[in-house]
Amino acid sequence: MGSAANSERAGLWSILRWPSHLEWRIARRYLRSRRSSSAASLNTVISAGGVAVGVMALIVVLGVMNGLRNDLRERILVANPHLRVLTFGAGLRMDGWRKTLEIIRRQPGVVAAAPEVISQAGITAGQDYGEGVNLVGFDADTGRRSVTSLPQSIRKGDLSFRTTKPNVDGGILLGARLATRLSVYPGDVVTLVPVTQAKMNAALGVAVPRFWRFEVTGLFDTGMFQYDNQFVVVRRELAQRFTGLGDAVSGIAVRVDDPDRAPEIGEAIADRLGYPYRALDWQSQNASLFSALELEKLAMGLIIFFIMVVAAFNIVGTLTMVVADKTREIGILRAMGLTSPAVARVFLLQGAVIGGVGTALGLVGGLAVAYVVDESGWIRINPAVYFIDHLPVHVEASDVVVVVLASLAIAVLATVYPSRAAAGLTPVDAIRHE
Repeated sequence: MGSAANSERAGLWSILRWPSHLEWRIARRYLRSRRSSSAASLNTVISAGGVAVGVMALIVVLGVMNGLRNDLRERILVANPHLRVLTFGAGLRMDGWRKTLEIIRRQPGVVAAAPEVISQAGITAGQDYGEGVNLVGFDADTGRRSVTSLPQSIRKGDLSFRTTKPNVDGGILLGARLATRLSVYPGDVVTLVPVTQAKMNAALGVAVPRFWRFEVTGLFDTGMFQYDNQFVVVRRELAQRFTGLGDAVSGIAVRVDDPDRAPEIGEAIADRLGYPYRALDWQSQNASLFSALELEKLAMGLIIFFIMVVAAFNIVGTLTMVVADKTREIGILRAMGLTSPAVARVFLLQGAVIGGVGTALGLVGGLAVAYVVDESGWIRINPAVYFIDHLPVHVEASDVVVVVLASLAIAVLATVYPSRAAAGLTPVDAIRHE
């Protein structure tokens, strides 16, 4: 029993030896067409093409899923901080925030932190149309301490909030899509109604809201549909008066050195501050979205992977046909002294060449398609559903390595059956084969 196992291992090792020049020549000859000494056979082309299509499709699909994930993260973080430090309760009110701000800024990993005011309001441009918007008030800092990259997304105007109209309460920045829908431009006046501030009218016996007039001092375009369609920005001090918070703020926005470490740093900040403070990171706010993207990437990758498995069956069929077609030639070679491991290596070489050529073509094609689609942006998608307006493709090196290795491994494994069948032929039976 032991000697048989040792003999089998020795035979396997002999098959895996580096092929000789003769074996290379035989493998190359079997890959060619009968009618031409230079052209590859149709079966070889089909097998290599199947591998190429599988590799190309897998690279593009994984790149699309990576692109959706990365672009969504970048666009979410344009106007959304990595962390928000809030207090428990429905009021979103933080008093004594200056001392808390200094503690947060001293936390390791924190790059910038600033107070912010978050609220909602109704907006109208003087027509019969009005709608609800999200109002954000923050300190207009565009330098090193800027918490988000929103200042870099301003297309018209700036963060000075400098007004030129009389009888206005202050300046305001609008998202580009919101401004288009309201038909307003920098210099126009819009009216906002806070949802939290309403004074009781003694004569009427009902709450009467106050109307605030703002001059549009700028427009921002983040590329994120939700922000450009629904957000307005004002100076923090004005937002505090608008919402009736007085000297308090809604919370503190935090930017960290590594967005992926936001949950870890947020937990450390919450532990350091204690009750009633809590930290809300960007990953927790969008956990369902990114979980769905990861699951979709896995599912799509698995489905496309089966294309490569089908291509492997093409290789099995091609080499099996070669074995059947070249049986007498194999018998003659065996009679002339070619060993069984050498015959097996011939067919392993064929499978490796088909897999290598197909993988190389698929790799080049996949990278080319990914580059063209990503750079041109010609595949448009609905930003109201996907938050972005075109299909991004970001190919990661780790995905490419996994796809290439998996493709080559499948191609080599596909040669096991036909190579063993060819190696098992005896010279006499092979020569007498009809």
